[in-house]
Amino acid sequence: MANSAQARKRARQAIKRNAHNASQRSALRTAIKSARKAIESGDKAVASAVFSKSVSVIDRIADKDRIHKNKAARHKSRLAGALKALSLKAA
Repeated sequence: MANSAQARKRARQAIKRNAHNASQRSALRTAIKSARKAIESGDKAVASAVFSKSVSVIDRIADKDRIHKNKAARHKSRLAGALKALSLKAA
């Protein structure tokens, strides 16, 4: 356990920060899953709307350094590729 007031405060802050970061990571995963689910449903209009919202969430979390920018780019690229494949399959 922390022995100084400063160390106790840092421990409290770490707990709060950990909870906040976990919440943001969960929101990221939810956004990715919802985009995948929308793309798998086959409805292009709904999928593109959900995709744009998911990209917004991914970018926001990457800007806050919860995930690396390259990981964010990789997720966006894979979702965009799946959406494009849906468009080509429908055409």
